[in-house]
Amino acid sequence: MAISRREQAAPRGGLARDEVIACHECGTVHRLPAMGDDTVARCTACDARIFIRFEQSVPRTLALYLAALFLFLVANSFPIIAMSLEGQHNAATVLDSAKALYGDGMWPLALAVALAGVVLPLAKILGMLAILVPLQLGIRAPWIVSGFRWVERMQPWSMMEVYLLGVIVAYVKLQDLATIHLGVAIIAFVGTILVLAAADARFDPHAIWRRLAAQAREDVLAPHPGTTLIACEQCDQLARVPADHAHAAPCPRCQSPLHRRKPDSINRTWALILTATILYIPANLLPVLTVISFGRGAPSTIVGGVIELIHADMMPVALLVFFASIVVPVLKLMGLVFLVASVQLRWTSRLRDRTKLYRIIEGIGRWSMVDVFMTGILAALVALGNLATIAPGAGAVAFCAVVIVTILASMSFDPRLMWDARNERERTSGPLRV
Repeated sequence: MAISRREQAAPRGGLARDEVIACHECGTVHRLPAMGDDTVARCTACDARIFIRFEQSVPRTLALYLAALFLFLVANSFPIIAMSLEGQHNAATVLDSAKALYGDGMWPLALAVALAGVVLPLAKILGMLAILVPLQLGIRAPWIVSGFRWVERMQPWSMMEVYLLGVIVAYVKLQDLATIHLGVAIIAFVGTILVLAAADARFDPHAIWRRLAAQAREDVLAPHPGTTLIACEQCDQLARVPADHAHAAPCPRCQSPLHRRKPDSINRTWALILTATILYIPANLLPVLTVISFGRGAPSTIVGGVIELIHADMMPVALLVFFASIVVPVLKLMGLVFLVASVQLRWTSRLRDRTKLYRIIEGIGRWSMVDVFMTGILAALVALGNLATIAPGAGAVAFCAVVIVTILASMSFDPRLMWDARNERERTSGPLRV
């Protein structure tokens, strides 16, 4: 196990040396060494981060989430962007973009924007506070286990930073049409993103799980007839369960269903890849939005919008939209096809590189939502009757569906399947993997 220190610090207390943990990306089992404050442990096989230790993780994270709640309420109470055109003024909060999409009959887009930009970030903040406050007070509240499971599931769908990028793109795109001002809420909005990023960076999830039950020790690795060793995907606990009841047996610590691999991972991933590929066709052929200024305008597709930005000498924004809305979805679909095919063909080469590719695919997919957020912002701001109007198109709904389905596809794929072929060859001499 590779150990790295972000800050040089002497070990304080550390971890018991006979505790064991399995990498969630390749399944390699590691013995946890004694670790000092501000220390990260990485898997020696695939380089995934498998354990972090921060001193006083719970109180520090609690303070950051309290600050994030205050900033979030400010950011959503005032306009985040405003525009003026021919004496008319309009301003929009984050929720206004969802309301505008709903008013235009695009309720799927409205739901996606409201959830990803407001509801889920707030639910994450409130959920973490509901978990951290009792822990700090030494109270074992009955909702901590299930609550923490749901908070971790919300993480990929909370997209405030992507929404901020949508605000920036909308700001640049509207500069030639009207006078644009960033609202007072933008400072609080950026502050919320930074504070949440700091909270996530300094948060040790095992600090919560270990307060509920200790990490498994080396004796769990000893073989027992009629049992199998499984790692919990939720809390990283290693557990021995009866072999004939291994599927969906409850984790002894967090009660999540245990699976040796994600159920039906390959078939589900293929189905989602195919669905996203089909949806990507109307997403690019149908108009994403229609811009009407002083009675003139025409529908615009994703590619058409990029071309318009280039003609308007907005090359940086054009490149941003091109990569986020065209390159990233295509590369993500191609990458997922490659990974699933490599599992079915039982390739054993370049496993570490393929695992890194999976990590990248899992991380970048959400950024394609920038076009959806930008559409909502433009629809909320540019609603000035005969002077100027921007209305979302059916292509935006299809594109939003592509982004969501590709995220689900990467979540359904189990990277440990890539290592199984090598595991079979190394069953007698290689490292223990579960």
